[in-house]
Amino acid sequence: MQNLSQDPKDPAFVQDPYPFYDGARSCGDLFYWTDYGMACTLSHAATHAALRDKRMGRACLPEFTPTIPDALAPFYKIEAHSMLELEPPRHTRLRGLVLRAFTSRTIAGLAPTIHDLCNKSIDAFPDGPFDLLTAYAQPVPVRIIARLLGVPDSHADDLLGWSNAMVAMYQARRTPEIEKAAIKATVEFSAFIADHIANKRKSPSEDLISTLIAANEAGDKLSDDELITTCILLLNAGHEATVHTLGNGTKTLLETGHRDVTQTLVEEVIRHDPPLHMFTRYVYEDMEFYGASLKRGDQVGCLLGAANRDPLVYENAHIFDPLRKGKQNTSFGGGIHFCVGAPLARLELQIALETLFKRCPNLKAKTPAKYADVFHFHGLEQLIVTR
Repeated sequence: MQNLSQDPKDPAFVQDPYPFYDGARSCGDLFYWTDYGMACTLSHAATHAALRDKRMGRACLPEFTPTIPDALAPFYKIEAHSMLELEPPRHTRLRGLVLRAFTSRTIAGLAPTIHDLCNKSIDAFPDGPFDLLTAYAQPVPVRIIARLLGVPDSHADDLLGWSNAMVAMYQARRTPEIEKAAIKATVEFSAFIADHIANKRKSPSEDLISTLIAANEAGDKLSDDELITTCILLLNAGHEATVHTLGNGTKTLLETGHRDVTQTLVEEVIRHDPPLHMFTRYVYEDMEFYGASLKRGDQVGCLLGAANRDPLVYENAHIFDPLRKGKQNTSFGGGIHFCVGAPLARLELQIALETLFKRCPNLKAKTPAKYADVFHFHGLEQLIVTR
């Protein structure tokens, strides 16, 4: 396994990480990313396998768990109950309870709400140049999650601020200032959700929080800590990824001129420029993996952005092809941690892109789009457009 160095905060890399991935392919399916201190998958095959290999998982092994400073304890208390960071049997229990509330019927029933929110956002577009991210790509997903949870739209800005502050903890550019903001957001967000849960216990309604409160499996219900974390996870994970995908996808469609939004095009949007480029796994036992010797406690970075442009799987992988068919992209992860919100994300993207280009057929980019310094997320800083 060859060693490669690439600063994930380097401006050129942030704007376009794909040339680095392409250059690294000469190493084979895996390489050792010295800046992260971990092996990383490049190929679609290795990424797909790592996401599903039961010898790896998301939970850090006890003997390798770092000591958490007291100042960061509130954030990691939330993490401790996140099904994204857990393995069976606890993960199985939590995911099973959540899926009983996150049904296909529930998701399909949100379609009219999504249409309404998209149209209202477009109605508010200014006449001159404006940032499509703050006017459309950000408010629509956060309001959809708020409606799903049963949180009033009036709190959407709070939810957006808390989510952005907490998710910043996973970025390569993490600083003490980012940590301080994340802890403040965690405390406020947790208190808000706890109060909202208490109200829903007294007066349940037709929303996800009420359904999660009532959900049970063999008499086992979600604890208050699990409820709080699950609500925060659904907002943070679902909102952040959808915002980036909608922004990246709109940028691509403006550049390529494609306007006929189909399910196939939406899948290509998700593949071509995904919102998350790295998803890490811990190695649970000494193992050989694609020619590399991995040790218990090692971390493996699954490079979703590289896998989605594997030339052995996707012909002309760097070209956006709205008619592309073939192997499933890796953007939603895989295995037991496959994104629970994938059906909702697909529905949001389909409706949001359809509505945007139907209502704004002359939409154009005013200035070149710029990606934000948020790797291993991958999303735009702004997208200035005119209509």
